[in-house]
This record gives sequence, C-alpha cells and structure tokens, in this order.
Amino acid sequence: MEETITNSQGENLDYTFHDPGNQSRDILIIGHGVTGNKDRPFVVALAEAVAKEGMAVLRFSFSGNGSSGGDFRDCTISKEVEDLKAVVTAAVNNGYRVTYAGHSMGGAVGVLAASSDDRIKHLISLAGMVNTKNFYDREFGEVKPDEGCMWEEQSCPLSSTYRDDMYQIGSVAAKASEVKVPWLLIHGDADDVVPIEDSREIFNLANEPKKIFEIPGANHVFSEAALEPMSEAVIDWIGEILRG
Repeated sequence: MEETITNSQGENLDYTFHDPGNQSRDILIIGHGVTGNKDRPFVVALAEAVAKEGMAVLRFSFSGNGSSGGDFRDCTISKEVEDLKAVVTAAVNNGYRVTYAGHSMGGAVGVLAASSDDRIKHLISLAGMVNTKNFYDREFGEVKPDEGCMWEEQSCPLSSTYRDDMYQIGSVAAKASEVKVPWLLIHGDADDVVPIEDSREIFNLANEPKKIFEIPGANHVFSEAALEPMSEAVIDWIGEILRG
C-alpha cells in the first residue's frame, strides 16, 4: 500500500505497511493506546513477527498522535473509531480481509468498531480497555481538564473533550454481544494501567468463538519476557482462525 490515508476530517493518518511479499489477502491492522503511537516497541515487534509469518500488517497512529495530523486534545475513543474505519476502508479497497488488534484504549476502539462494521472479520484486544469512565477517574481524576496533562506528559494535554467522551461511553461491555466475529483477548496479570478484570468481564459477555489468554507477570505494554508469548498467542490464534 502506497497511498495517503485520511480520516473524515481530512487529517493524515501516518502508517507503516509490512509487506510479507506473498499473495495473502489477509491483513492485520494494529492500533495503539492513549498517548501511544505506531512505533511503540511492542507494536513494532508484533508487526514484524506477524509479517514474518506471511501476513501483511499495517500499524498506524491515530489522529493527533505520533506523526499523524490533528490535535492531541481532540483525541477521543469516538474519533478514533472513525480513524480506524478510514484505515479499514483503505485496506479493503486494496483487496484485503481485515483483522484488527487494538491495545488499551485502541482495544475499546476495536470493540466499538467491530460491533458496527462488518468489514472487520477478526478482533484482537491487547490489554483492552473496557470501563472507560473508571479508567479516566483512576488515572486522571485529580487532573484538571484543559489545564493539566496525562501522566505529566507535556505533549499529552488532558482535554475536557477526552473526559466527556470517556464518561459518555462509560463502558464498552454492553457492545460485546454485538461483536459477531472471532475474538481473542490477551492481558497480563501485572497490568497496573488497565486491570485484567476488564478483559475477563467483557470475555464473559462475548459471543463464541472467543479466547482469552492471560500472561503471568505481564505489564500493560507486554515488555521484556511478555513480548514473545503475546506475539506467539496472536500468531497461533490467527493461524487457527484463518485455517478455520
């Protein structure tokens, strides 16, 4: 893929395409979490591992993040759902069948998108956020919107736009029953950003076929020893689903 991808606001979405060099028409699209971007180490490592197995991969930065266009203060789950749909459109127009893997807030994006867009054929949640209001209150409840920053990162101002969207959504758990595609959830039991209970909760509400893979000792970004089992779980599950 050598084209510009823009969202509905006309903002450029920066992406990296991993071409496995074969004729497979399946693609893994990877979306990151809040304050992240397409170049987070575990995102790059997962993309490279999947591409090595022969599947095309596209990792992208949501608008306002990384080198994508847009303002970080406008970033919300609702807006990122539309960003993802723009990327899915580009992939489908190039003849690909889409599997989406979303990390953290990108996982919540995946649930909302997959529940309403049947072009997403398989869904993967990596430490996926479910209870958005609880997350906001836990992580940013003492920060004043439009004045403070997320986790004291000056490049990540906390906006009332973000807060209002997190509160309005509240939780994506109710959308689980509307996801009609195979779904893999991966979460570490040492995650101190999004608790593993989020994945367990939505897994229990999800339709079959579904699978949950818990990694002992893994943190929120699957660093160090957790990277390999996370990548292997994704690769093995995709292999099983595609062989179907």
